[in-house]
Amino acid sequence: MIKSCYIHIPFCNKICSYCDFPKLLNLEKYRRNYLDALEKEIDSIYKGEVLDTIYIGGGTPSCLSLNELKRLFQIVKKFKVSNNLEYTIEGNFESTTVDKLKLYREFGINRLSFGLESINPDNLKLLERSINTKQVEEVLQVSRKLEFQNHNIDLMYALPKESLEVLKKDLEYVFSLNVEHISTYSLIIENHTKLKINQIQNIDSNLDAIMYEEIIKQMKEHGYQHYEISNFSKPGYESRHNTTYWNNEEYYGFGLGASSYIQNERIENTKSITKYLSHQYRNNIETISIKDKIEYEILLNLRKKEGISLLQFQKKYHKPLNHYYDYHYLVENGFLVETEKHLFIPEEKWYISNEIIVQMLEREKYE
Repeated sequence: MIKSCYIHIPFCNKICSYCDFPKLLNLEKYRRNYLDALEKEIDSIYKGEVLDTIYIGGGTPSCLSLNELKRLFQIVKKFKVSNNLEYTIEGNFESTTVDKLKLYREFGINRLSFGLESINPDNLKLLERSINTKQVEEVLQVSRKLEFQNHNIDLMYALPKESLEVLKKDLEYVFSLNVEHISTYSLIIENHTKLKINQIQNIDSNLDAIMYEEIIKQMKEHGYQHYEISNFSKPGYESRHNTTYWNNEEYYGFGLGASSYIQNERIENTKSITKYLSHQYRNNIETISIKDKIEYEILLNLRKKEGISLLQFQKKYHKPLNHYYDYHYLVENGFLVETEKHLFIPEEKWYISNEIIVQMLEREKYE
């Protein structure tokens, strides 16, 4: 049963140098037609399920005008929702106004996610971002006055030429904001981004690891729980929407380049704005086997602190996990921990989680 929905708004006032998400400059000629196409896509696919989470991401949804945001939220009202809905919208501080925050409240949004990335001038120049700390603090002050009680901030680290001291200053500032959730991302230089085109190189992997350890240490000191490899929250403020992905549960994805997982299909939408506006939404549909599902289950579940629920796994796939994979070597050598109820990667090994997961997937026991 599908309980989560992602909606992609691709427009940005400026294209950041690191971003490889489907996006385009915020041109008025596209926006109205895009919302029309989005509504038609939803009407053609949504089957009336009651949703527990809705996430509007981008791009930069907050760069839409008030009228366009109102139109978007009217479209979202087509969904049936639970009484405990988690309803998130992403945005930048510089394009978030008092009137937009009021509109968010009017339409039931209860979680705000902001891209901060860094406050260091050199980092911001490299990322082609602009951050005004006074504006950051004013937006958060207004949002709290409007009774928003769930805020996320994105922090990026391991940027070229970044030092540990620069990271510590970024962390100090983020902690001063006292938000409920913090997502941290080590910079990955993706293909087709400005950073890749300009041949910018990643920092030394040892320094990257030291930075990750510093983040974990300071998050704990400031009362944040490390519940997923890249995510930290105050108790009770874990992202329910993203947990849908990590639990390998089904979800809708609407909009340019969005992904869906519906029954036995993983679906990718087109990244071509021309095709999308012509209502040619789908780019690729992958029918997945039971073996594929189990691989996704392992890959995604092991991102979480509690890892794989062995009981839930057996309920879903009718046999225990050790029927499908021989992972005891990894347990014996401390890369995995197995309890009566769970199999998980210990926190001190999270930095090399990709390697651990690959090793586990290589130890399959069935055809």
